[in-house]
Amino acid sequence: MFEKLQLTNMANAMAERAGARMGVVAQNIANADTPGYKTMDTPSFADTYQDGGTPMRMTRPEHMMGQDQTSASILRGAKGSGAPNGNTVSLEQEMVKTVTIRQDHDMALAIYRNTSEIIRASLGRAR
Repeated sequence: MFEKLQLTNMANAMAERAGARMGVVAQNIANADTPGYKTMDTPSFADTYQDGGTPMRMTRPEHMMGQDQTSASILRGAKGSGAPNGNTVSLEQEMVKTVTIRQDHDMALAIYRNTSEIIRASLGRAR
């Protein structure tokens, strides 16, 4: 029953993306001292969900202009200079990413939990 609801599919996709992004961040942290290593990240949730899920609807033609429509699962590249050995990993930035990932994962769980509570209430079943 839950797999047919678009909202639970979106929450599932959010949780899966959070897990995948945490793996990429962990790889970045593990390679923080590797010479020449370039920081990696995943595309935004909107891009990945649009590619694999229900497409977002535009309210007007200019609505979604300017968004980078990449389909890559991992984006390699660095923002900023980096270390003299060519490594672009910033441990501070990676730690900030982990906080964002945790918030995304918690949001996905909250959406799923609230959806299931609403369905239970509508069926007349309390916890």
